[in-house]
Order: sequence, then C-alpha cells, then structure tokens
Amino acid sequence: MKKIDKNDILDQLRRRIITMDLTPGEPLDETLLCQELNISRTPLREILRLLSGEGYIRIMENRGAFVSPMDYHSMRNFFQTAPMIYAAISRLAAERALPADIDRLADDQNRFRDAMESRSVNGMIYYNDRFHHNIGVIADNEFLQPSLQRLLIDHARIGMTFWNSHDETRLDRIRQACADHDRLIEALAANAADSAVEITIEHWQLSKNHSDEFIQPNPLTDADTLIAE
Repeated sequence: MKKIDKNDILDQLRRRIITMDLTPGEPLDETLLCQELNISRTPLREILRLLSGEGYIRIMENRGAFVSPMDYHSMRNFFQTAPMIYAAISRLAAERALPADIDRLADDQNRFRDAMESRSVNGMIYYNDRFHHNIGVIADNEFLQPSLQRLLIDHARIGMTFWNSHDETRLDRIRQACADHDRLIEALAANAADSAVEITIEHWQLSKNHSDEFIQPNPLTDADTLIAE
C-alpha cells in the first residue's frame, strides 16, 4: 500500500468536513475511508482520534465515529460564544503580530479574493477558514485556540449557505467580508488592538445577519450585548 502523508489526509478530511462533503452527523465508514484514502485501519483510527480532539468528529463507544453535528443546541452555543472568542483572539493577535505574520495573512487573503472572483465556494470556505485560523496562530493563546478551532468548523459549515448563493444581496456581503479582511490585516499590521476588535465585531455582525436565517425562528442576542455582559 502506497504511503500517504498523515498530514495530507488530515487536511483532506478537515476540508471535506468544513465544505460539508461529509455532512454534519454523518457516520464515518472506516472501511470506505480506508479504500478512499488508501491507508490501513490503524493509521486511519489515529487520524480520527486527532480529528476528534480538534472537534471535527465525535467518537462514540461501540458506535464509531460521526461528523460533529449542527443541531439547534450547538448552534445557539456557537452564536453566544463566537463574538467573545473572536474579539479576544483579534486583540491578542494585534498586540503580537509580526511582519511575517502579516505576510501569511495577506497570502490567505489573496487566495480568498481569487476564490471569490472565480465564485469557487469551496475555495472561499477554505481560505476564509485559513485566514481566521492564522489569526489564532498569531494570538498564540493555548486557552483560546481550541475554542477558536471548534468555532471555525461550524462557522465554515454555516458559511456554505452564505457563500453558495447567486443572490445579489449575499454577493454584496461576500464582497464586504473580503473588504473586512483587508481592514483587519491593516489593523494587525499597525498593532492597533482596539481597531482590530472593532473590525472583528463588524465582521462578525455581517456573518450573524446571514446566520440568523439559519436558526430561525429564534433570533440570537447581538454580539455587542454578549461582549458587554
């Protein structure tokens, strides 16, 4: 059996989950995955344990592995927690960002913009996720990073409905999200923590305005109210 890099397989499965090629709650057939990925069961199970630790899947005793669900309870927790985590991450990243970090974010942003212009939904989802993940890397906080990682999984999956639309209003929101990224990069490069937080909350509100549609009929508390509590 041809040897395949474990990190490549991890990235493949992460991408399939955030783009909903593997749907929320879907059971993962180990035999099928072994065939698709050309690996044996032992390394596959190691990879699944890593994905479980990152929040992409759940492993249930005597039942196997399942893609992390997106039920109403988890969505409410997501919307209540996300603005606080994103704001804290942005503040720390602004305080710590170095030129090399800004270069990495600019590269993510260029790839996101290319995907936006070519209307590549999977590309937009993936590079938006990378952009925000790398802001977390800059923040470098071992307590916030796991929470950010889990939030980004559901943010990406919700985004599949946001990005995958030809409605002109939603296309305008996508363009605004891209512009927000540019502004955030500028704030981080200037080590302007307050500005970074303000832009992050505005960026979050753009997502939330769309995402409220995802969990109607119960709209959620505004991000600024949550942060003030």
